[in-house]
Amino acid sequence: MFRKILIANRGEIALRVVRAAREMGVASVAVHSTADADAMHVRMADEAICIGPPPSSDSYLSMAAVLSAAEITGAEAIHPGYGFLSENANFVQAVEDHGIKFIGPSAEHIRMMGDKITAKETMHRLGVPCVPGSVGGVAHLETAQIVARDIGYPVIIKATAGGGGRGMKLARSEDELENAFRTARSEAKAAFGNDEVYIEKYLGRPRHIEVQIFGDGKGGAVHLGERDCSLQRRHQKVLEEAPGPAIDPETRERIGQTCAKAVADLGYEGAGTIEFLYEDGEFYFIEMNTRLQVEHPVTEAVFGVDLVREQIRVAAGLPMSFRQEDLRVNGHAIEVRINAEKLPNFSPCPGKITQYHAPGGLGIRMDSALYDGYRIPPYYDSLIAKLIVHGRDRPEALARLKRALGELIVDGVDSTVPLFHALLQEPAILQGDYTIHWLEDWLKRNVG
Repeated sequence: MFRKILIANRGEIALRVVRAAREMGVASVAVHSTADADAMHVRMADEAICIGPPPSSDSYLSMAAVLSAAEITGAEAIHPGYGFLSENANFVQAVEDHGIKFIGPSAEHIRMMGDKITAKETMHRLGVPCVPGSVGGVAHLETAQIVARDIGYPVIIKATAGGGGRGMKLARSEDELENAFRTARSEAKAAFGNDEVYIEKYLGRPRHIEVQIFGDGKGGAVHLGERDCSLQRRHQKVLEEAPGPAIDPETRERIGQTCAKAVADLGYEGAGTIEFLYEDGEFYFIEMNTRLQVEHPVTEAVFGVDLVREQIRVAAGLPMSFRQEDLRVNGHAIEVRINAEKLPNFSPCPGKITQYHAPGGLGIRMDSALYDGYRIPPYYDSLIAKLIVHGRDRPEALARLKRALGELIVDGVDSTVPLFHALLQEPAILQGDYTIHWLEDWLKRNVG
């Protein structure tokens, strides 16, 4: 086992890794920008080292700064959390080249899944169902028109190197295709430095279902069920739950085994998530995230496992602590992402927390780095807390979520807590009957 690991991240996920490491008897090193000198992960880690000024490009995204911090502190491994450098294959390679263990998959697998076209081709070869679409990138409008006619409108054009909804445009007919194609390429170039796009069939009312997998890097892998992440705004997840309300046990086992076999065949190491659109009983692969997900706590709640602990164990060369037959769904869990944002426009709202009280009681978990007097910096993502609830079934989880939201106090800044109070009054949410378009349609009617 490692003696010391460095956490190349900030906020609640850095604190999450600190806690897992401490339970394992592993020392932790927090890195931070000057803006995060008083952050909770810095206070809680065994050591802390400043790696630069507030801009992420000069601190949390600086490979040289992170590697220097690891060498200075004698860290044997680096946990990337999510975001920042977590899916940067060049960083992973550099970590390994410096004789430090990266807690996650190989640079090869990150690179493979980071390119949407390569990822789709790989998953298709491994037997994972994919959305009908172009074979490889589409460079010319004429080719785009041929592909769109073959698979049928509506179609969606996506950036090969894309993410977060950038470089993604919908064309409902051939009349809309040219503008959508050119706009998607332009956005992709601006956002990712790569204007390559591909085309897929657009599904009208799908759910966003993702399957949690875990591999030992030696040809062994398991799945830990699925999460429903369909409640989204501008392709950003707002609420996640496990198990998915629309997935029955037989379907769960079928798609889970398909995903586990695929990553086992790859020799994948660590945590990963295979994401699908799900419509009319069929799964369509969209991407694989080669890291821990923001919403991993709901899976931990229903399966009773610690995914971060498992990441550290496997990276240290130990076998997985559970087998597929050990993993059984227990109850239902829901996570809501609480952002420091001002409604109705969801504009970032940094500032000083004048009062903070986390809810408690049976089945309640709060992943947050907030404290009274903490000043939320304006330089980073607006996520400030994740409220996770677990119950014997979905109705109990919903009741606990409503109760916990009522107990939560976050004063001094605006937050998205009122949004969840409102959503819990909606029959569609209470019944679990929603798609990836539901929330934006609801916001237009009720908030916009």
